[in-house]
Amino acid sequence: MKLTKLMVENAVPPTDKDQVFYRDDELKGFALRVTKGGVKSFIVETLVGGKVRRMTLGKFGKLTVELARKEAKGLLGKIATGNNPITDKKIDKIKKITLQQAFNDYLAARKSLKPLTILDYQRVLKQVVPDWIDKSLFSISKDMIAKRHAYYGENNSKARANLAMRLLRAIFNFAISQYQTEDGKGIFLDNPAKRLSHTRAWYRIERRQTVIKTHQLASWHKGLMRLTEWQSINDTEMWQDYFLFVLFTGLRRQEAASLSWETVDMKAKTFTLQDTKNRESHTLPMSDFIFKLFQRRKKAMKNEFVFSAHGETGHVVDPRKAMLKIAELAEVKFTVHDLRRTFITTAESLDIPAFALKRLLNHKMNHDVTAGYIIMDVERLRKPMQRITDYLLKCMRVRKVEGRKRVPVNDAAQA
Repeated sequence: MKLTKLMVENAVPPTDKDQVFYRDDELKGFALRVTKGGVKSFIVETLVGGKVRRMTLGKFGKLTVELARKEAKGLLGKIATGNNPITDKKIDKIKKITLQQAFNDYLAARKSLKPLTILDYQRVLKQVVPDWIDKSLFSISKDMIAKRHAYYGENNSKARANLAMRLLRAIFNFAISQYQTEDGKGIFLDNPAKRLSHTRAWYRIERRQTVIKTHQLASWHKGLMRLTEWQSINDTEMWQDYFLFVLFTGLRRQEAASLSWETVDMKAKTFTLQDTKNRESHTLPMSDFIFKLFQRRKKAMKNEFVFSAHGETGHVVDPRKAMLKIAELAEVKFTVHDLRRTFITTAESLDIPAFALKRLLNHKMNHDVTAGYIIMDVERLRKPMQRITDYLLKCMRVRKVEGRKRVPVNDAAQA
């Protein structure tokens, strides 16, 4: 039959199947599809690339029969001359994928990324390329990347500029392999972020080596103890213990912040980190100082985390406000990672054996043949941990720990 307005209007929905087709005899490949729910759509069905393909032109009502026939004739003509409208449509769709959409797809594929890493990636995109988030990925050029990298690096942060462009490079690499036509042809043929490597434009970032020096530890501790004077900072005693815990264990900021009570064994005097940087669980012994710290935190326990907070995570996340106040009171600038470096520097100064130090810091020893024969039991780390604790307390001029009270050494007696 020939599809006409009257015929389409009178077409009856199927009762025993999901859809029915009314094919036009005059224009082969042109048809009307009617669903069980009564939706009527014009379609084209023909061989494309050796396979029967069905393409929807539009719904009846939005398209008249005459207009649908005209569009079908044009589409069939393109296919007859070797064009593949399905491929063209997919290419157009891929070219419209935004940076945000590509980033979401990238995160979905990289299932092993940690929540903190994902959060940092989200932040750096908003910091460095906020106006690109809704741009099509296809429209981001080499020149755009080079100019934005230079601008943000010179006016804000070289490290963040590098991180943003490395993330973009990873997203483009993902897009090159992910977004392809049915015949495996890629839409993204080049990675524009490679321009920075070709021109050697990456910023050279010197690794931080800052620590709290030995002679500064007493002042730092006094500033830390004065934190409780400031009511503008919530949970000051918890922050005191958090900073001390990082200093006396050498843990990374997030590892310490997310420590849960279920991994703390007060009888064995050990605690275990489950989600570490190298993805291996890490058990450490408590020094006497850390044991008393855990006792204090246990009395103030609010949830399953040692260093609890009211936010979504349930544990502390951003120590910046408390950290800056301590630095002001102590007149000693520091970061949380400086505390870890101070622990490492102290351990090295005490000639702690290299294997014990690596074990305390949870550094992998995969390429060290000798290390493969050494099983460093947690009890063998207790003495090194205590030595580091005793030295730090001495430098801070603290000789006694009872509850929260830490009694300073008398300066005259010490002299």
